[in-house]
Amino acid sequence: MGMGGVYGVGDGMCPGELVPGSGEMTMGRLLPSPYPRSMSTTLVLGGTGFLGAHVSAAAFHQALSLATFADPHGPPVFAVGRAPQSAPRFCTPRDGVQYLLRDIGPPAAPEALLDELQPETVFSCAALARVADCADHPEQAMRLNGDVPREVATWCAAHDARLVHVSTDLVFGSAQPPAGGFTEACEPRPLSEYGRSKLRGEEAVLMAHPEALVVRLPLLYGNSGGRGIGASDSVLEAVDRGERPCLFHDEFRTPLEVSNVADALIELAGTDATGLLHLAGPERISRFGLGLAVLGAMGLDSDEAQGSIQRGGRLDHPGHEERPVDACLDGSVARGILEVPLLDVATGLAQAMR
Repeated sequence: MGMGGVYGVGDGMCPGELVPGSGEMTMGRLLPSPYPRSMSTTLVLGGTGFLGAHVSAAAFHQALSLATFADPHGPPVFAVGRAPQSAPRFCTPRDGVQYLLRDIGPPAAPEALLDELQPETVFSCAALARVADCADHPEQAMRLNGDVPREVATWCAAHDARLVHVSTDLVFGSAQPPAGGFTEACEPRPLSEYGRSKLRGEEAVLMAHPEALVVRLPLLYGNSGGRGIGASDSVLEAVDRGERPCLFHDEFRTPLEVSNVADALIELAGTDATGLLHLAGPERISRFGLGLAVLGAMGLDSDEAQGSIQRGGRLDHPGHEERPVDACLDGSVARGILEVPLLDVATGLAQAMR
């Protein structure tokens, strides 16, 4: 039981090897491409993660619009991750997304990679993203979520590269958001090491590169390519195993479908928007309510859905104090910029299942 089909990168695909004059990936190698460097080369850091894989796919589809007869793939798209062979199957080698095995976190640094690829557009999606992992490894969290983005932003500023850096709604804390959700003007007060490290990254990026765009994202759901991650596939995988996952009825977010977010980020990269921007779905919904919607989209009736998950409360399950009760974002500024619509849950789930 998963969100949509499983597509693309074959099992056991070798990570790409970078060859001078990088271009099309064939048999695990990057071969010379005639595409001029003056056209936009795109780099997705964290390009094999839940969001990054979708951004890589969306960037490739945009590149196709610039394709020529000589180069049918268009400008190069590089997806960098620690384990590109485990990328979800949204893109195949023939699609032209070039997966590279690189570590930009400690002890490595991103500058050498950026110097090598010379991207004109960078999507910074790499992060230590699990709240528990950040609590267990705070120094690593601060390095990867705080310091690495500053280094990327410094390079992009020096090379006049467009930078879109991804952050989170968990930079907000225990304060109740205003009606409509937290706006870009609201003061962040993170509760968790994850939130603090992401806030440090936001501030560092905008200090180093004032023309960058920092996009705070809500809870994401959608097709994880069979990996059981994200707010929907994690529930479906647990149900498939015969478990009844416990989802809180008293913790609220403004979720978005992950490929919808990827499309929005690609569009935003082509604008002159800078500073902070919130992307958010139009609905305030609890984790339990989202779980019911996910199961309903898979064809379960109301009774079946209710019986497949547990309705939990934060007070009944201590240990979740590092997540705010209500981290809803106000996405009205973004909706005024974007042509891509930010989808409600029902529409987003339908898109994820196509």
